[in-house]
Amino acid sequence: MNTEMYQTPMEVAVYQLHNFNISFFSSLLGGDVVSVKLDNSASGASVVAIDNKIEQAMDLVKNHLMYAVREEVEILKEQIRELVEKNSQLERENTLLKTLASPEQLEKFQSRLSPEEPAPETPQAPEAPGGSAV
Repeated sequence: MNTEMYQTPMEVAVYQLHNFNISFFSSLLGGDVVSVKLDNSASGASVVAIDNKIEQAMDLVKNHLMYAVREEVEILKEQIRELVEKNSQLERENTLLKTLASPEQLEKFQSRLSPEEPAPETPQAPEAPGGSAV
């Protein structure tokens, strides 16, 4: 099975579920499923037994999928915890930098962020009071 293209356990589990074949179910059920023929002459007991085996196989599939989902949820919860922690750290750092910055630096920074005035693409030389560039 080529699962290299799948990134998460959930994707692998879905891939495996889509690729179940009759031999897999045969091994789960402990018998030769291919030789089982359902026709009108089958007894009610054998049909119930087959239904029970199918139900057991589906329960097994459900358990495997639930395990994969739980594992994925735990991974995502850990990523969320890490991101919240990093966000808090960056907010503290931002607050500290704002308190340490001079009013001129804050004004210059705010002017760069204002959407009304787009930043020039190339730096321009400052003009002298007479109107000519220095």
